[in-house]
Amino acid sequence: MEVRGIRNNNPGHLNYVGRAGAHLEKNVHPRFAVFATPEAGLMALRGQLLRYNQRDGLDTVKGIISKWAPPTENDTASYIEGVAHALGVTPDQKIGPFTPHLVAGLMRAIILMENGQNPYGPLIDRVARLQEAVA
Repeated sequence: MEVRGIRNNNPGHLNYVGRAGAHLEKNVHPRFAVFATPEAGLMALRGQLLRYNQRDGLDTVKGIISKWAPPTENDTASYIEGVAHALGVTPDQKIGPFTPHLVAGLMRAIILMENGQNPYGPLIDRVARLQEAVA
C-alpha cells in the first residue's frame, strides 16, 4: 500500500482547509487534503512554502519547519536537521531568496521527511519553476 501522502497526491501532508482543487480524505480520522493529481499536490506544497516566505517572512529552515511540522505532533528538531542537511545549510541560516532551485530543494526534503520516499523526480523542478502568483 502506498503511503498516505503519495496516495492522496499530497506529498507535503497539507491539512485540508477548503482550498480549490482539493477535498478531505475519506478515512476514519480525516484531516489531510486529497488532490486530483501529483502536480496539484506539488503546486499546493510549493504555494504553502512561498506563503510562509512572502506572507510570514520565514527564511530559515528552522522557521519554516517549525511552522510546517510543529512539535505538538512531530519530532520537529529531527525534521529541521534533516531538511537543513539536505539543503546544506544550518537550521538558523538565512536560506536566501526563494528561487526555483531553493524551492525544489525544500520540496524534495519535505517530501522525503513526510513520506520516506520521493517518487516525483523532475516533476518537482517543473513545478518549482512556475511563476504564477501565490495568494
